[in-house]
Amino acid sequence: MGRYVVRRLLQMVPVFLGATLLIFLMVHVMGDPIAGLCGERECEPATAARLRQEFGLDQPVWQQYLTYLGNIFAGDFGTAFNGRPVTELMADAFPVTVRLTVVAILFEVLVGVTLGVVTGLRRGRPVDTTVLLVTLVVISVPTFVTGLLLQLLLGVEWGLIRPSVSAEARFGELIVPGLVLASVSLAYVTRLTRTSLAENRRSDYVRTAVAKGLPRHRVITRHLLRNSLIPVVTFIGTDIGALMGGAIVTERIFNIHGVGYQLYQGILRQNTQTVVGFVTVLVLVFLLANLLVDLLYAVLDPRIRYA
Repeated sequence: MGRYVVRRLLQMVPVFLGATLLIFLMVHVMGDPIAGLCGERECEPATAARLRQEFGLDQPVWQQYLTYLGNIFAGDFGTAFNGRPVTELMADAFPVTVRLTVVAILFEVLVGVTLGVVTGLRRGRPVDTTVLLVTLVVISVPTFVTGLLLQLLLGVEWGLIRPSVSAEARFGELIVPGLVLASVSLAYVTRLTRTSLAENRRSDYVRTAVAKGLPRHRVITRHLLRNSLIPVVTFIGTDIGALMGGAIVTERIFNIHGVGYQLYQGILRQNTQTVVGFVTVLVLVFLLANLLVDLLYAVLDPRIRYA
């Protein structure tokens, strides 16, 4: 196991370098960040030159990238155009988005897996058909429509929640935004669990366990469910980074000042330091989540061994 973890960590290095380089190049072709900093009026040449030198934008792109890599390994993600260090923006934004992501993942695991197990064990029955239709509707409706609809009904019409989240963004306030963020993924988890469970029910090891006279709950939890959860764990693990990076729409609807909000502001203002810094951390989240998923395989299926 130890060798496998070390090998995977070494494999992350070229992936991290390639991903950050691609992001760095894409951000630098979005437009002139100095022009975005000056607003609608064109910058004076002397002012533009001073700003380019101050932010290191007068250097070649490859040199800017190498400088950026050296700085992030030292814990410095640069300074945003508003004068605040990007690390301070991260310290404010990431805890909020992490709480939002935790709420979303809990919905996926508790609601999605439960509905998947129920429908997988009752395939073809009315409850199975109903859940399939509901999940299909959820997948078909865009997230911003679901978010605005729940905000209008629960927040404006019925007054059950606040239409927007406060600056503290406590867990209780993030239940509805977390449900909106997780809605599509929750539907996929339900369908994936149902399909995997229904397929494994016909496996030989399940029929053998039933023939031995094992209790039904033990057959389901110890034999059927553990093997059926492997593709579900894969999806949820990769979805962690997707939820954190894809929370822009949800955070804009509920006025949550998290990672999505900072990315939106950075793209809008062509603030390259902010965008590259935040996306770099999200790349690390993706890589670590995938490593965690691979390690969980051995927990779910004892037959899986890593050399």
